[in-house]
Amino acid sequence: MDELLERVRSGYERLEPDEAGAAAAQGALLVDIRYAELRTRDGLIPGALVVERNELEWRLDPQGSHRAAEAVSHGLRIVVICDEGYASSLAVESLHRLGLHRATDLVGGFQAWRAAGLPVDA
Repeated sequence: MDELLERVRSGYERLEPDEAGAAAAQGALLVDIRYAELRTRDGLIPGALVVERNELEWRLDPQGSHRAAEAVSHGLRIVVICDEGYASSLAVESLHRLGLHRATDLVGGFQAWRAAGLPVDA
């Protein structure tokens, strides 16, 4: 699994929590793919779009019939956030295959975001 993650991550630049916050302030879409249990337990990142991992591609494909309103173009900057930064890396690879080449993920996931003191809604 480590080799797979290394290979996937070599294709894009991941963001640290402060960089993800700055990207969101500049219009990037933060996408929280954590399970409902984790969101309930730990809280939410204000302004993040919540999409279950098994629906991610359907919701973010700008040409899809089930897309989220926020999925406006293939050029959209997307920052995928899971709990610790592993599942999000694999999700980004899938988004790249859909043509969402500006998608990236958050190093350390939600836990790193919270540890950095960035905003969280309970």
